[in-house]
Amino acid sequence: MSETNTQSTEEANSETDDALQVLLIEDNPGDARLIQEMLHGTEELVKRVGAAETVDQTPELSHKTSLEDGLETISSERTDVILLDLNLSDSEGLSTLETVHEASETPIVVLTGLRDQQVGIKAIQRGAQDFLVKDEVTSELLIRTIHHAIERARQQRKRRQQREQLAALNRLNRIGHDITHAVITTETRAELEQQVCDRLTGSDAYRFAWIGEVNPGSDRVTPKAAAGVEEGYLDEIDVTVDEDERSGQGPAGTAIRTGQVQVMNDAQTDPQFEPWREPAHARGYRSSAAIPIIHEDLVYGVLGVYSSSPRAFEGPETAVLARTGDVIAHAITAIERRDALVSDAVIELEFRVEELAEPLIDLSSSEACTITIEQLVGGDETLLVYGSAQDVSQDAFTEAVDRTDGISDVRVLSAKRDEFEFELVAPTATSLFETIATHGGRVASATIDDGEFRFVVELPRGRDTRQMIELIRGQRDDITYLAQRTVERSERGEAGATSVLEDELTEKQRAALETAYFGGYFDWPRESTGEEIADRLGIAPATLNQHLRTAERKFFDSVLGE
Repeated sequence: MSETNTQSTEEANSETDDALQVLLIEDNPGDARLIQEMLHGTEELVKRVGAAETVDQTPELSHKTSLEDGLETISSERTDVILLDLNLSDSEGLSTLETVHEASETPIVVLTGLRDQQVGIKAIQRGAQDFLVKDEVTSELLIRTIHHAIERARQQRKRRQQREQLAALNRLNRIGHDITHAVITTETRAELEQQVCDRLTGSDAYRFAWIGEVNPGSDRVTPKAAAGVEEGYLDEIDVTVDEDERSGQGPAGTAIRTGQVQVMNDAQTDPQFEPWREPAHARGYRSSAAIPIIHEDLVYGVLGVYSSSPRAFEGPETAVLARTGDVIAHAITAIERRDALVSDAVIELEFRVEELAEPLIDLSSSEACTITIEQLVGGDETLLVYGSAQDVSQDAFTEAVDRTDGISDVRVLSAKRDEFEFELVAPTATSLFETIATHGGRVASATIDDGEFRFVVELPRGRDTRQMIELIRGQRDDITYLAQRTVERSERGEAGATSVLEDELTEKQRAALETAYFGGYFDWPRESTGEEIADRLGIAPATLNQHLRTAERKFFDSVLGE
């Protein structure tokens, strides 16, 4: 059903929602006219069944003279109760009842001209709510019978829904226990996610399940694991978390944005599911639930579960599914923390910036030179930048620096034939680098080469890379995210030193040690004196000496203390 047709049907129904809809299937004109007269002006029936807030309405009667026309009405219009003659021109006997009962759950009251109680009993056994002998029908009896039929049908539906919900809840709890077991036994995140999907679809409880994560640097949700009747569904759909995009308004995108389970009750009528309606219909998906996988501030992704039945995710099932998402998120966190303990791997995010230090970017293009930034040291009021420049003269480099906004001083520390090391001073740390440091990252390196300024941000494993990417891009409009990779610290020989710097030193001790090291204070001959280093940091020489001695002692304690 298209969205337009759905809206048209809803609008048509809304116009008659306040009236009780009675369908009479009767081919005898005299009997039909009698039923119509009995129902005319029977506001009492509307009061009894509670079908309208406005109680002065009479029931609306739709009269059809054949089974075929009656079935067409049942399929296209809302009907509250059916009055059915068992002997029609195109159908006779109890087979007429069986045909109507199979076509609709609407309560049925059988009309018969036979004074045979057995016919009525058989009709009730085969699905009718009640029966009436035409010659004995009165207005009061008709009203009471219709009222009781509607109420009994309501109670039957309610009990059936409760049984179905209880069965679904028990099934889901069993699945939850299996998923908890999978959490304990799996070794990797990929294995865990696949087992979750396999278990959800393994018992035919659900038709399809998949887990996706938000791609770093974009709002697109990328599938990572799936099981069940997929048949290319994930290749056809486009899911994002951008609330301004049409593709981000569905259950999965909304679940990630809000952190709440999102239920889609009917794929054929839910307007927010319209972008995915046709692919879902082709694979028999009628309802779905999207469960966010989030631990504290870490957004790992979303679990999508699909059923072949409408309204399959109601009541307490939502709470169980939410707990399932929490279990998965905790498990992923535990796996990543375990991996972090046995590995020195870190996450590197690479970016390009267009309009920062433009004179230096232009210099790298015109002189075919390379400028490498190896260390940023943040002081109380300054940002010190240490690096090297290749294939460019010191004069050309210094002149470009003088034209660069945000840099107050430049100093050449050492020089070789085709390369020299430098120190740049910014009066205050830029908000970009402050943001990175505040959220647990650090700028590991930066390169200006061939007309491009690229920098690499390092994060511990397990951090939300997407959040860091959004924070960095939010600082400047000219920043482009390029890549993400996992790097072993041991490859760069940083494991032991990084541990001391991060765990043992205070911020001021670390800044003093790094500034002295990259400023050439420990070289021989020295490239910077103690007074120059202290001046860069805005502290007294005696304070610098105290910071350095303390940092040196802590470093040697960590190496030689055993």
